[in-house]
Amino acid sequence: MSPSPPAEPLEPTDQDLDVLLKNLGNLVTPMALRVAATLRLVDHLLAGTGTVTGLAARTGTHPQALARLVRHLTAVGVLEGGERDRPLRPTRLGLLLADDHPAQQRAWLDLNGAVSRADLAFTGLLDVVRTGRPAYSGRYGRLFWEDLSADRDLADSFDALMSCDEDLAYKAPADAYDWSAVRHVLDVGGGSGGLLEAIALRAPHVRGTLVELAGPAGQARARFADAGLADRLTVSEGDFREPLPVTADLVLLSFVLLNWSDEDAPVILRRCVQALEPGGRVLVLDRADVEGDGADRFFSTLLDLRMLTFMGGRVRTRDEVVALAASAGLVLDSERTSGSATLPFDFSILEFTAAPEGDAHALPAQE
Repeated sequence: MSPSPPAEPLEPTDQDLDVLLKNLGNLVTPMALRVAATLRLVDHLLAGTGTVTGLAARTGTHPQALARLVRHLTAVGVLEGGERDRPLRPTRLGLLLADDHPAQQRAWLDLNGAVSRADLAFTGLLDVVRTGRPAYSGRYGRLFWEDLSADRDLADSFDALMSCDEDLAYKAPADAYDWSAVRHVLDVGGGSGGLLEAIALRAPHVRGTLVELAGPAGQARARFADAGLADRLTVSEGDFREPLPVTADLVLLSFVLLNWSDEDAPVILRRCVQALEPGGRVLVLDRADVEGDGADRFFSTLLDLRMLTFMGGRVRTRDEVVALAASAGLVLDSERTSGSATLPFDFSILEFTAAPEGDAHALPAQE
């Protein structure tokens, strides 16, 4: 007897599509999750607080209002229990909101943290789409990077989120390139210095200079000192749209260009060209899966809209990065993709050299 052919998938009904669109469009659940994360509700539940009354006392919230929040979190499957003397507890899904969960979702959603706070600027997305300008400064009175530079707590939270996956942020990129012929790495926009530290540990002959805003620059100094690398790795505070403080045979831009607009990104690249020693190279690291059949379109488009709304940046394809570099006087010399078993995506390594004399676009004079 031959097996029955597999059943054809059922077409969604109009009612199914209506429910789907309502779920996609509601703002209630995303905000409820952020409030739960900010109040650390799951951590309190795991510590033994199993009632709304107890949670309200622990979090300093209004018991009735908190009860209504908890009811919604139960309805969407984040919490369970709470009725007929059953203690409240997180579901398997809700456990992702524990502070010590490796996914770090609680920190990403914490409204006191840099990213979730910036997400509130999405209420201005209509103006962003109409004008092409980011909404962050309209909500908070300062540009995103200015805000981080002025607020140490925000800067600390942002850097912690950017480095929460050490393999992605530091180890995999440091392992993916041959540093044997490199003498001096100029890490432009390198955050608190984790990648530069990883490079220095793998290549003891390499010296490094990190250029960053005041907040992460201070963290980088402490990191290098704690690692015993302060004699080889130095830090310079500054805006890397301005002339860079030193020259180097390798200038590194690791997941930096997507933070900047099509107006600012070429300026940064030109500053990198100016800082190259003869025969030097500019190394650009970025995601490698923003196009093609294997692209994670949900994540890449989400990230792209965040870059636009937060700081006017954009996620670029490989060809767009190459064209941007060419406009700054750089020629692609080599490229490859890399990753590791723990990474959810591959990253690209694009290696550029300065265009031959006469081929490069005009560069601003070194002040």
